[in-house]
Amino acid sequence: MLTLDKVYHAAYVLKDVVRETSLIKSEKINPECREVYLKTENLQITGSFKVRGAGYMISQLTEEEKARGVIACSAGNHAQGVALAASKYGIKATICLPDGAPISKVEATKSYGAEVVMVKGVYDDAYKRALELRDEKGYTFVHPFDDDNVIAGQGTVGLEILNELDDIDAVVVPVGGGGLISGVAYVIKHLAPHIKVYGVQSAGAPSMFNSVRDGKIEKLSSVSTIADGIAVKQPGENTFELCSKYVDEIVTVNEDEISSAILALIEQHKMIAEGAGAVSVAAVMFNKIPVKDRKVVCVVSGGNIDVTILSRVIERGLLTSGRTCNLCIELMDKPGQLMDVSRIIACLGANVISVHHERASETKDINGCYLRLVLETKNYEHIESITKALSDEGFRIVSVQ
Repeated sequence: MLTLDKVYHAAYVLKDVVRETSLIKSEKINPECREVYLKTENLQITGSFKVRGAGYMISQLTEEEKARGVIACSAGNHAQGVALAASKYGIKATICLPDGAPISKVEATKSYGAEVVMVKGVYDDAYKRALELRDEKGYTFVHPFDDDNVIAGQGTVGLEILNELDDIDAVVVPVGGGGLISGVAYVIKHLAPHIKVYGVQSAGAPSMFNSVRDGKIEKLSSVSTIADGIAVKQPGENTFELCSKYVDEIVTVNEDEISSAILALIEQHKMIAEGAGAVSVAAVMFNKIPVKDRKVVCVVSGGNIDVTILSRVIERGLLTSGRTCNLCIELMDKPGQLMDVSRIIACLGANVISVHHERASETKDINGCYLRLVLETKNYEHIESITKALSDEGFRIVSVQ
């Protein structure tokens, strides 16, 4: 059974294993908020909150269980948490990862001393193989979210938030399988029940959202999201019950909103968050929950994003926030046209970073051509002023993206 005493005990046990992460005030995430704070679990040891739950669960094993070793499955963050916690207690750890897991997470898991078993398929396939190895070798399985001790360890995030900050109106938490929000919500609703607890899932993996909405555990046929850390097809039995009882509302955010949140954290706070870690910020940025005049804490649950993915996410975030613009203009194919377009854009303070000029038979005029530009812009209002100025000068805008 999950109890407050167990969460307090976890906080005591974990004080030499995990880092107590800071709350950082954010001035620009959403100006409508009275105050926004970021709970920086992306700066945790291993780059994620997962080490809390894994660390506490492993600490509570019997000596016989420790001697046999532990096994876990994960897309990355839980793997690193289990590997580090096992090394702290001198226990052998075997981790099953899906073969599509980011290389950076695979290598990090190995660096903490765990034996890594790559499994063809997705998380569910890795989970199945981990259970097979558990039965074959006698390992203890460390569940990524659906275990009372794991949930208690994650609940220490809630204790730290309440210990550091007063007068909180809402806490916003990423949701995958539900271990983190179950622990945080349990703590908050027992110690400060007036505080609202909101969960956030990716629209491409809304397993807990669907399950709580429909009042029963449901399994998704597939998941697709850049937030790989919360791409879980089915919530756990314990986490479903806890979320149903203690979480006020669960909302979803799309890929563009997640990308924009990652970009905002980089630009405003020089902070790297993975997709799963940024969904809480995305929900506040895009008003998915009531935030006006409220004091809100966003749990940034992890920062383990692959650098190759990060570059694509930044590009998408720039497009979504109006910081870049793909513009297609139909021109007359005659001297001076490109110069006139450049003059208008330069006068309005945008920067041209790519130019492609092509003759095309699809234009209305037989002497027409297309000019495709990629611009660096300030925001959507800036883009609108540029397209209006070009139209006023007689240029036909074919598309704006």
